[in-house]
Amino acid sequence: MPQNRIQFQPGMSLNAFIEQYGTEAQCEQALERARWPQGFVCPQCGAREHSRFLADGRAYWQCATCRIQHTVTSGTLFHASKLPLTTWFQAIYLVTQNKNSISALSLKRHLGVAYTTAWRVKHKLLEAMRQRESSRLLAGVVFADDAVLGGVHAGKPGRGSENKAPFMAAVELDDNGYPQHVRFDPIADYTGATFAAWAKSALHPSAHLVTDGCASFNAAGAEVAAHGAIIVGARKSSELEPFRWVNIFISNAKTAISGTYHHFDFAKYRHRYLAEAQYRVNRRFDLASLVGRLVHACARTAPCPERWLRLAEVEAS
Repeated sequence: MPQNRIQFQPGMSLNAFIEQYGTEAQCEQALERARWPQGFVCPQCGAREHSRFLADGRAYWQCATCRIQHTVTSGTLFHASKLPLTTWFQAIYLVTQNKNSISALSLKRHLGVAYTTAWRVKHKLLEAMRQRESSRLLAGVVFADDAVLGGVHAGKPGRGSENKAPFMAAVELDDNGYPQHVRFDPIADYTGATFAAWAKSALHPSAHLVTDGCASFNAAGAEVAAHGAIIVGARKSSELEPFRWVNIFISNAKTAISGTYHHFDFAKYRHRYLAEAQYRVNRRFDLASLVGRLVHACARTAPCPERWLRLAEVEAS
């Protein structure tokens, strides 16, 4: 059997990472290029005229219009961080180049920081991924199915389980039936109103949605151009060929999450862990570019203090 070109692509080697981002100066330059690719633009007023100076070994940009001073990290995900950028970039490398991501405990050991620091770094990077993916709309033919995360074995299985956190998975297929993009979205329940709200936020109005026979999907189908339901009956949708890709991605996401993260509050933090899985799948064709792309996302993500990171998903949104 021939090798899967996506799975066996080289990615970014450790030597290549060190060569590009091995020093603080290299990381600062990379972040500056990601934040201001066309040159400095004042985050406060949008003006371009500025002066640049060094103080205590740090570069500052002072806007000539509003006179406010900025560093390359101010107002970004790295705002007010006491960690050097080299540590942040090492975390970005580890998060993006590991097949199933990496836990905060493993980050702690690799980076040589306290566990609470590693947890903050991890969740800030996941939040950058979540915000980057939040506006993605799936179009064309989209297969969708619901699934659950977490819980214990006791209780009712599947839908209606009181021990698990539900989410929606959807896969956009091309004209040849191959997957292009996915979405993994937490949902509160299985009502038609919830499914309709999901469709509005996740699907392009022109999409052709294909689902199983769950009645709540009819409300979701009303939000797009077309909706087709394949009645599952006593079987599971995972047993039907048309749902092959969506169930492969559900299985991969759940395996990656359960295999990497053994103890976390699914109901509280699932929005970030699902966003991480979504971010990875939608950028799976070019692993070598993931470090630079996540740096770009971090440069456009507002500061995320720990108090805010620890809020539940509804409060944090």
